[in-house]
Amino acid sequence: METVVDEIAPDLYRLSTYVEPVDLAFNQYLVAGEEPLLFHCGPRQMFPLVSGAVARVLPVERLRWISFGHVESDECGSMNDWLAVAPEAEVVHGILGVMVSLNDLADRPPRALADGETLELGGRRVRWIDTSHVPHGWESGLLYEETTGTLLCGDLFTATGRTPALTETDPVGPALAAESMFHATALTPATGPAIRALADLRPEALGLMHGPAFRGDTALALTELAAAYDRLLDEALATRTPA
Repeated sequence: METVVDEIAPDLYRLSTYVEPVDLAFNQYLVAGEEPLLFHCGPRQMFPLVSGAVARVLPVERLRWISFGHVESDECGSMNDWLAVAPEAEVVHGILGVMVSLNDLADRPPRALADGETLELGGRRVRWIDTSHVPHGWESGLLYEETTGTLLCGDLFTATGRTPALTETDPVGPALAAESMFHATALTPATGPAIRALADLRPEALGLMHGPAFRGDTALALTELAAAYDRLLDEALATRTPA
């Protein structure tokens, strides 16, 4: 395996490792401001590959912030490895994730952000957005990089296979195909509205954790994804056996 580095927006890098046995790319995003931030840590066993990729952009010890969408191995498995090599780094996450998991799991005290709170990176600014159970995980949230207008959208729009770093091809079809395979999304009455709220941001680009970054009509893509999950929920309820 190798981790490929691509600059998808000014000073915003996609680090991607394709894992052939599961036919899936695992991506991290590096925001190279004065206080660099890494969104998604990667699994613990992938740390040598990903840290080597970061080192091609900037010294690993310069990392200041480490974040991710929810507590899961591919998002935060190597969290403490990053804290060990970057002495000034802090984990940053939503209030719920910090309270429920990260106060205990992180080797240094994490910083909690409220829904909508911003973090200044020096030349870059990110906003934390609570998205509980979207796509899954009670503590789930996303980061919006306001300077480039890039929504770091975690497991939303998961796509299988080898993918380019950046595409203008509609991401909804591949996302629904992956959902039919993995059934990874928590289908609740709040799922569609939470994704439509993200569409209101009208981001310039979407940074997928599994798949290519997407530049195009992001608001339409998010709206269509929300509608698709509404339909899947309706279908599931229609087939439910009465108690």
